[in-house]
Amino acid sequence: MGFLLLRAADAGAQVVVGQDGKDVVYLPTPPELVSKMLDMAGVTPQDYVIDLGSGDGRIVIAAAKRGARALGIEYDGPLVDLSRRLADSEHVGDKARFVQADLFESDFSEATVLTMFLLSDMMLKLRPKIADMKPGTRVVSNSFEMDGWAPDDSARIPDCKTWCTAHLWIVPARVEGTWHLPQGELTLKQTFQDLSGTLASAGKSVPVLFGHMRGEEIAFTAGGAEYSGRITGTTMQGTVSGAGGDGRWIATKQ
Repeated sequence: MGFLLLRAADAGAQVVVGQDGKDVVYLPTPPELVSKMLDMAGVTPQDYVIDLGSGDGRIVIAAAKRGARALGIEYDGPLVDLSRRLADSEHVGDKARFVQADLFESDFSEATVLTMFLLSDMMLKLRPKIADMKPGTRVVSNSFEMDGWAPDDSARIPDCKTWCTAHLWIVPARVEGTWHLPQGELTLKQTFQDLSGTLASAGKSVPVLFGHMRGEEIAFTAGGAEYSGRITGTTMQGTVSGAGGDGRWIATKQ
């Protein structure tokens, strides 16, 4: 923290922790939580990481050090200038890019990993755009959650006093509707990653239980059998176990 503030002063930028921004104050994510967030998202050199409200650029720079392409979207000009200087000083200026922009008016749809340290009401405003991102996109937040969309995973940094928790969401594929199986019909209702519905087969209907999406992966129980599989376009297929034996299953969207 001291190093970053010193560099800001040397650069002539007016950057102070706690200063007011457009929608939030400037509060950097602790380094330990930066690492945890990127670990939870499983960031690799194949990823494109976008940080919304990137502040001094530390998440973007950390992602670039892992080999990922990374972009920071920040409204405050001095913070953008500072981020670029810090990225150059860490020798990742070729992978870490920063733009001065309003995150609510920005296109972040191409990210494979989306990170943020935003208030819950801001995240709620962004939620429709996030839910429309490509299935499997990993979304990680410092401390705050999206009301109504429970995280897939959460982790807390031990021996930490403030800003200690990371939340992870995996954008789910949209599967609500009717799917045709050789033995019947699967009707699904969906609320983010949670599924319910019915499986109709051989003249009877059984409820879908414990239905869950994780990106393009689906899992549910129906009629005592456990189904797991993957969605590809208008087809889902995978394996089924229990209630009469193991095997494979396939369904197509009607």
